Amino acid sequence: MKLFPVDAPGHEQVVRIEDPESGLRAIIAVHSTQLGPAAGGVRMRPYSSPEAALEDALRLSRGMTFKNAAAGLPLGGGKAVIDADPARQKTPEMLRAFGRAVEALEGRYWTAEDMGMTPQDMAEIGTQTAHVAGLADGAYASGDPSPITARGIFNAIGTAARHRFGSDDLSVRTVAVQGLGHVGWHLCDLLHSAGAQLVVTDVDAEQVGRAVESFGARLVGIDEIYGVKADIFAPCAIGAILNRNTIPQLKVGVVAGGANNQLATDEDGRRLHERGILYAPDFVANGGGIINVATEILRIDNRAAWVDEKLDALNRTMDRILTGAARRSVSPNEVAESIVAEILHKTAA
Repeated sequence: MKLFPVDAPGHEQVVRIEDPESGLRAIIAVHSTQLGPAAGGVRMRPYSSPEAALEDALRLSRGMTFKNAAAGLPLGGGKAVIDADPARQKTPEMLRAFGRAVEALEGRYWTAEDMGMTPQDMAEIGTQTAHVAGLADGAYASGDPSPITARGIFNAIGTAARHRFGSDDLSVRTVAVQGLGHVGWHLCDLLHSAGAQLVVTDVDAEQVGRAVESFGARLVGIDEIYGVKADIFAPCAIGAILNRNTIPQLKVGVVAGGANNQLATDEDGRRLHERGILYAPDFVANGGGIINVATEILRIDNRAAWVDEKLDALNRTMDRILTGAARRSVSPNEVAESIVAEILHKTAA
């Protein structure tokens, strides 16, 4: 296995990993260790090019710096991507090779479960490194972070609904959910229990069918989700889906979901604001997962109470962001980023 340094301005360390024996092609990006060791999941998905994989890793790792800071965690931002199809190409040998790459960074980066990965995969990675969280077993094992991620998003949806519609009662709301993976599914379950009407889409037809059966959801095509008339749009799949092409199609009052890096550019946050669509910044809305993972990294004893406290604090931060955005008449993303910048500035002083 070989690790190649990659020059990436604004990042502390980026390495490209190649292991011909296992077929591993991956990138680990450490954006910042200012608040603590960089923490962020590893996702496995096929990329169109090595450049696309690098761009994703860089964007995601920067997002983790913001997410961890917003959640009040003593952790920096990092992320890893494995360029492979998890359904066809994932092997124990590949996962172990990735674990050795994580170990080579000597604790600067902690990995965990993300798209295309499972707690069982984390256990395989953990045979080669101690710097892995999201394990299913062990003294401080935190397991699948998806249910906690969904709880945080659900809280954010309620808070955004209160700001936009005057009430957090979701039983009178229709929510369009894009993506029915681990997080999207748990979110649908919470929304359904709250009485919300659901419109869903996903590339997995079987999963969509289960959502229709379990939640009474209405299905729409992949590209049709943007034009659905609903109260809330919850993106829970890939990033950069809020852009100059999709934002004009939206017929909602709120955007709040679990996907990372939902805005293609900062300008897209302003586009949403100009259209009167309230955007709940993704790195605050979806911070529940890293809170869950942090219990393992930080070896928290009273895990459930600690998670509840952090989720409540995160939701208060969201309320502060949306209140500040309304007062200043700016995009909530601008307010959220300024809050994180203030946190980072204080720790640097």
